[in-house]
Amino acid sequence: MTATYNDLYLDLRKVLRNEGVEAASLEARELICAASGKSREQFFRDLSLYAPDFIQERLQDFLARRLKGEPVAYLVGEWEFYGLPLTINPHVLIPRPDTEVLVERAIALMQTAGEGGRILDLCAGSGAIGLAVASQVKTARVVLVELSPEAIQVCKQNIRRNQLNGRAACLQGDAKVPPDSTLWDFDVIACNPPYIPTEDIKTLDVSVREFEPHLALDGGPDGLEFYRSVASQWLGSLRLGGTLLFEVGIHQADAVKDIMMEAGYQNIQIHLDPAGIPRVVEGCVPLE
Repeated sequence: MTATYNDLYLDLRKVLRNEGVEAASLEARELICAASGKSREQFFRDLSLYAPDFIQERLQDFLARRLKGEPVAYLVGEWEFYGLPLTINPHVLIPRPDTEVLVERAIALMQTAGEGGRILDLCAGSGAIGLAVASQVKTARVVLVELSPEAIQVCKQNIRRNQLNGRAACLQGDAKVPPDSTLWDFDVIACNPPYIPTEDIKTLDVSVREFEPHLALDGGPDGLEFYRSVASQWLGSLRLGGTLLFEVGIHQADAVKDIMMEAGYQNIQIHLDPAGIPRVVEGCVPLE
């Protein structure tokens, strides 16, 4: 069928909107770019051109998969977070805007840390948090720690892709056990751990439940297992006066605050996301 790229975009956006996709415009653009191999700039430049049949066929395949719940980020193999292009696949969670609250707080702390400041991105997934900080704080040294070997490969790809090889490194590690003795002397630990209660996973949207890695979702029976482990067992990895930052799920902030207080952190603060939801809990290691 003869159609311009603009025709394809408008038709695809309409279908996605009718299916209740909130970001229909963004998703339509990203799917067409992926199907055609075009950059966003090339897509807008070529809106009036006719798309070859094989691109239209590829786009229909993408659409069919999307309507079955497969997230766009997995279909196109990448996603943007905090201005960084990141390689994304089903071995890692898709970075979400909520996490920018954690990133912004980490950036502020690392700017204060100055030359040689060190940050650990624990449960790193794609490396989105640590690499976003590295991109904004040129003096920061970043370590990404992740349990999944497949996710570690994604981290390494994203370090190279964003030309951060000299300031970021990736290591395998389990957040639920005491850290290796080499993982110490950090100014900041930023952690977005699995925090969905096990039984709640079955109630999640199909795009999350069926496609995103359960290893990165399942926070145990009450969703708080990782918070307990990290708060108690990783405290020694922080410098005196260092800061632990946790992203938390809805209704978890007060419980995580209590966990951190019990573990010995001080000056505990809760930060809200743009929707007014408590999203980040922050605590400091005592100076003495």
